[in-house]
Amino acid sequence: MTAGDYVVRLDEVGLSDLARVGGKNASLGEMIRCLSGEGIAVPGGFATTAAAYRRFLGANRITDRIAGHLGRLDRGAPVAEVGAAVRRLILDGDFPGDLRAAILDSYAGLAGPGGDERPSTAVRSSATAEDLPGASFAGQQDSFLNVVGDRALLEACKRCYASLFNDRAIGYRRDRGFDHLSIALSVGVQPMVRADLACAGVAFTVDTETGFPHNVAISAAYGLGEGVVSGAVDPDQYTVFKPALGTPGTVPLISRSLGGKEQRTVYADSGQGVRAVPTRPEERRAWALGTDEVLTLARWAVAIEDHYGTHMDIEWAKDGLDGRLLVVQARPETVHSQRSAAAVRRYRLTGAGRPLVTGQAVGEAVAAGPACVLRGPEDIGLFRPGSVLVTAVTAPDWEPVMRRAAAIVTDHGGRTSHAAIVSRELGLPAVVGTGEATRLVRSGRELTVSCAEGATGRVYPGLLEYESREVDMDAIPATRTAVRLNLADPDAALRWWRLPADGAGLVRIEFVVSTLIRVHPMALLHPERLDAADRTRVASAFSGYPDGPAFFVDRLAQSIALIAASRWPDPVLVRTSDFKSNEYARLLGGRPFEPHEENPMIGWRGASRYHGPGYGEAFALECRAIARVRTLMGLGNVEVMIPFCRTLTEADLVLSTMADAGLRRGDDGLRVHVMAEIPANVVLATEFADRFDGFSVGSNDLTQLTLGVDRDSDLLADVFDERDPAVVRSIERLIADAHAAGRTVGVCGQRPGDDPEYAGLLVEAGIDSVSVAPDSFPGVKENIASAERRSGH
Repeated sequence: MTAGDYVVRLDEVGLSDLARVGGKNASLGEMIRCLSGEGIAVPGGFATTAAAYRRFLGANRITDRIAGHLGRLDRGAPVAEVGAAVRRLILDGDFPGDLRAAILDSYAGLAGPGGDERPSTAVRSSATAEDLPGASFAGQQDSFLNVVGDRALLEACKRCYASLFNDRAIGYRRDRGFDHLSIALSVGVQPMVRADLACAGVAFTVDTETGFPHNVAISAAYGLGEGVVSGAVDPDQYTVFKPALGTPGTVPLISRSLGGKEQRTVYADSGQGVRAVPTRPEERRAWALGTDEVLTLARWAVAIEDHYGTHMDIEWAKDGLDGRLLVVQARPETVHSQRSAAAVRRYRLTGAGRPLVTGQAVGEAVAAGPACVLRGPEDIGLFRPGSVLVTAVTAPDWEPVMRRAAAIVTDHGGRTSHAAIVSRELGLPAVVGTGEATRLVRSGRELTVSCAEGATGRVYPGLLEYESREVDMDAIPATRTAVRLNLADPDAALRWWRLPADGAGLVRIEFVVSTLIRVHPMALLHPERLDAADRTRVASAFSGYPDGPAFFVDRLAQSIALIAASRWPDPVLVRTSDFKSNEYARLLGGRPFEPHEENPMIGWRGASRYHGPGYGEAFALECRAIARVRTLMGLGNVEVMIPFCRTLTEADLVLSTMADAGLRRGDDGLRVHVMAEIPANVVLATEFADRFDGFSVGSNDLTQLTLGVDRDSDLLADVFDERDPAVVRSIERLIADAHAAGRTVGVCGQRPGDDPEYAGLLVEAGIDSVSVAPDSFPGVKENIASAERRSGH
């Protein structure tokens, strides 16, 4: 054989060469050859071939001896014993002269004109059964960074060969029925990208937790990418909305969160290898990537996904010497790409408790069992199957243990860490980045790990009750009446994207304000009216932002954008804030801005707050956030809904105030709806229809005000009835008048889901849409479909 049989340049291979250079190297070559024209930068380099690997085994006469050791597995020999024996055979071998010369000649060729004679390189394993759509083998073999010099390179290549027989790799192949000796190992050698001087991370072209296909999820941290992939650092996270990436003038960065980034991986002092060093406080408070860089990576990710025809898991790095972004790996995503969309299992925690620790939720399941706290790899032998694995951070060597765990909890890492990736592949709930689980949890303590409560994962003491059910999407009937979702939590919204809903009929701004912002918006605008203690607490809340209003607009816009993305391109009706004065007063800094009212339910709420000095400035911030989502972020499916609008004059004032803040009804297709929850909205439906594009019945308030009943009164609970003839006739009249004016009418409330007869009344009246909680959606669709069949609609 010639040198060309043993070593090949990366730009000479592609996906058709997987059997020759393995999945990783074939993919790198494919991108260099096919995607460079789209501006995607990939480091060049070379790869040893499968023939080179077999030449090494043959020259050292160890092929049969390896087979003999592997055969002992069928006779019950421990994997650790067999793996160690095979690896020793490889590491004790020598490169034959022709193979050695081919590798070192190619290595010498990596030095550019005037460059180092022997440059620093990344040396990565690439197995011929790696990065397949159905079996990723991700992290099974070893890679080595900052490898310099002939001797170090050859040693790294040998260690890559040996890693084909790591314990985890042997177990993985055996579980999936792959023949050990039919797989070869290619080694990829590339010049190092100096991310140690900048940053690196990963990008997924699908939401890693929910499988939502319209977002690109990017993680970034300072230094070489090893820290992000291993989970040793908590990275910054960015979410980009794919459908708006190609729209001129948009910046579809719909969410970002600042990670701890406590350390960075840099070159070791010895000149070989790498080490971790602490980051400076000012670095931790800064974003690792700028907005333009995030959007560039997102565009590259989408182009790669389009080329490969499947969701992708991409590693990238930024060179600190020249500022260039580069893609250093790309493989098919293997969890959501293989998951059926027809049936989805949903979990719900029914027990209650105070969590011991919280972190980022991985998956959507709930699991329980005794804790097993492992301080490091040396403790792996102590693990008991069915336990909740609690550790600081996982690595590929932990995978045999992770497969036997009920759930996984780590101190460090984000949603793209090793623990998160493997947990998804295994279908296990995991809570990562808790910060202190190994300190607060003791082995043997019963735990419940919940990832079914949104983006925050919670670890509870004890065995809490929970339930699960499978939702068959194909069995949900079609209906003429639109059935939409009531949504509030932006993270939870993505978990329901597979439901065949017709958009979101109610998005409550007040949930975002109370749980994610937590500060009264007027306190952000006028901190001078606060006492010293509250002023300090408010300033702390918007740390990292130039001022309080910027914090409010950014947080609110991101939250609305995530919800709007989850239902794209169907309409999403965002209801502007409808706190009562007593509820607003409970927000941080709220009391100086709120009056005392004996009956806040019919006091200063809804539209009456939106104009005038008391709250008008804050309402303008709400409008700015919504305008940002629609125009800058490119989510034009967002529509606005005004609550508790008492009079026509008030309607005109609100619409004028909105227009002044950048939200003019009709501009760029903006539709503005009004809640119908006051008898005046029904009596003057025709006049309100002149000002708004549709109505949404707030059945609780409409019942309360039509019957004169306090809906919270226990004494009058038997009188409060949404099916009372007075309420039903009001809805029927509203629908008739609205339809005559060419306007739509919807209902947002749980009653249609809980009461099939009530659903029938709405269908008979000609309701256009019903909006309900996501977990009620399948039942509501059944009720609506049955009512439509009975009524002949």
